[in-house]
This record gives sequence, structure tokens and C-alpha cells, in this order.
Amino acid sequence: MRNELTQKDIELMRQELEHRRSVLRPQLIEAVKEARAFGDLSENFEYKAAKKEKNRNDSRCRYLENMIRTAVVISEKSAEGTVGLYDRVTLYVEEDDEEITCQIVTTMRQDALKGRVSKESPVGKAVLGRKVGDRVTVQVNDSYGYDVVIRAIQPGEDDGEAPLVGF
Repeated sequence: MRNELTQKDIELMRQELEHRRSVLRPQLIEAVKEARAFGDLSENFEYKAAKKEKNRNDSRCRYLENMIRTAVVISEKSAEGTVGLYDRVTLYVEEDDEEITCQIVTTMRQDALKGRVSKESPVGKAVLGRKVGDRVTVQVNDSYGYDVVIRAIQPGEDDGEAPLVGF
């Protein structure tokens, strides 16, 4: 599966990748060299910790390279009056008789604690492209779904916050 990302997502990943390669990697290599100098590597916790951190950074670099290489660039724009990327949507959950507000974002920026819902999530899929007043079913899995009514759409913009997944 290819990840659908905005041009801004890709740019932020490139910036992180450059930082990890040019700043973090040399520091981590130096930390491994210093820890190796402490002696017996079989009982050297500092060496093991430094190697682990270097490997973690290298793994993140490979992940970012792969994401950038395989990304499908999508537009942030949506039709007037419909739910699009970065819009804040107020939903009435009929089952619970309550309103919730969430922001529809790309997978790289999802954060449930901040009310950011991925466009690939059940809620994101259900409301993307819909209008105020539409009643849609959020299909959680094959056996469970619930209905929501779109009460309001606040057009949003990319807040420029770095991708959250993988940190």
C-alpha cells in the first residue's frame, strides 16, 4: 500500500531525514566510538545503548526514505462545502447522543489525543467529501458501525507540525 501524503508531509520528512543524516548520525557514531573505548564490549552497557540508539536512527532513516520514495502526493483542497484535509468537523454521534469535533489529517499527522483523525480511519473515510447535514455510517469493522451527522465544517489549513508517527 502506498501512503497518500501532502507535499508538506513529504517536505517535513525530507527535513527530518536530512537532520538525522547530517546531525544525529555523526553524533551517534561518535557516541559508539567513545563507549567502545570503555573496554570489554560483552559487559559494556554504554556501548550497547549507543549501538541501539544508532540503529534506531538508521532504522528511522530507512523508514523515511521508503515513505518518501513510495508516497502518492495528494491535494489538500476539497470541493467548496465538503469535508477535506485539515478541516475541523463537528459530528453528532446518534448512538451516544453527543457531539465530537475532530480534524481530518493524513496518516503521518494523526493524533487522537489532539483530535486529529486520519483520513484512512473509519471516521475519516466516512466523512471525507461529505457535506453539512449528511448522515453517514462509520463502519468500524464487518460487524459494527454507527451513524453520525455532520453538523459543521470549519475549513482548516496545514498547521505545519511535523509528522508524529514513528518518533
